[in-house]
Amino acid sequence: MEKYLRQLISIVFEDKKEVFTGFLIDWTEDWILLKNNPVDFIIDGYTILKNKNVQSIIQDEDHEFTERVIKLKGLKTSAEDVIPLRDLPSIINFISQRYEIFQIAKKSDKAVYPGKLLELNEKELIIDFLGTEGQFEGEMNFNLNKIRVIEFDTDYINSLKLVIQENTKK
Repeated sequence: MEKYLRQLISIVFEDKKEVFTGFLIDWTEDWILLKNNPVDFIIDGYTILKNKNVQSIIQDEDHEFTERVIKLKGLKTSAEDVIPLRDLPSIINFISQRYEIFQIAKKSDKAVYPGKLLELNEKELIIDFLGTEGQFEGEMNFNLNKIRVIEFDTDYINSLKLVIQENTKK
């Protein structure tokens, strides 16, 4: 992984259809932190992936060109802060304190679950689920072992945060 540090890569998993593309910011034995490149020459937040069932890491000519354009646009490809990738509780607590709202996904990529932290213990994460209209809709529980993807500081999440702020002013 060292050779990919601060470079644009795509990560393919054996058991997930979705391919994750971004700049490799940091990694541990258990987690991978990417500055997310969802499409074209756009940087949009961060993605933390469980370092499990990685099938391949792709870095080809298309990646090199996209990386070059992103850097020419002056977009930053490094993390603002060092995110502790020690274990899931330290990751969730850091993101919750720094960014407040995040979203998680499990192995199945059919749904993502945005929300804010309500409780975290050794076995489960409880969030206040954030609906698509920017309203908190109640508790959702997740087994820590099932969480595979954490995203934060994305345009989608930051847009919902603006709706929340506007609603609290009313």
